[in-house]
Amino acid sequence: MNNTLKNTGTKSLAILMTASILTAGTMTGCKNSGGNMNKTQKGAAVGGGGGALVGGIIGRKTGNTALGAIIGATVGGAAGAVIGRRMDKQAEEMKRSMPNAEIERVGEGIKITFGSDILFDVNSAELKSATKRQLTEFAQTLNKYEDTDILIEGHADATGPDDLNQRLSERRADAVGNYLEQQGVKTTRVKEKGYGESQPIADNSTEAGRQKNRRVDIAVYANKQMQRDAKDGKLDN
Repeated sequence: MNNTLKNTGTKSLAILMTASILTAGTMTGCKNSGGNMNKTQKGAAVGGGGGALVGGIIGRKTGNTALGAIIGATVGGAAGAVIGRRMDKQAEEMKRSMPNAEIERVGEGIKITFGSDILFDVNSAELKSATKRQLTEFAQTLNKYEDTDILIEGHADATGPDDLNQRLSERRADAVGNYLEQQGVKTTRVKEKGYGESQPIADNSTEAGRQKNRRVDIAVYANKQMQRDAKDGKLDN
């Protein structure tokens, strides 16, 4: 997979983001339309409408809790714009250091997706050597920007027993999280969660779809301290 820095993902997410932006615009007197906003402006508008509420809705409606976590951490306004610019810098660094990952800037956060075949052998939760090198550089970027939290999610396709897929997805999320922590990323910043086959992003009836569903998603978003610093004007652009 080539590394791409993309705009926000699914049609469902776009619809929900647009609805939340319009709501926030009504509440705050925002005169821009959702279609004319860039990623940072959209994050700011969502924050004005209540990031946690919108994030929860997006997480449930799209079945993508990583995106929901990012939107849920949105603060919006001028503070959100500053956070967004910081995330732009981080996303570009991640793009250079992880050529096999898919990098998306979403609102005030970053979503990273690894195909599980890039990270692991079939039915294994042991990281490949090539992947470890990329994750080492990823950890260096995370350590450079210590005011973010990291959510790591393991996902599986629908092949095989549900309980096996669930355990494998948990072990794979834990493997990535543990490796990042070994590289100096603070344990308090990292959460791991396995979802088994419950959050497909493609059709499990085809091999191409199953391959997309076997993945690890990582959400990077502002922690509480970063949010406070941005609101207080203490965060550098």
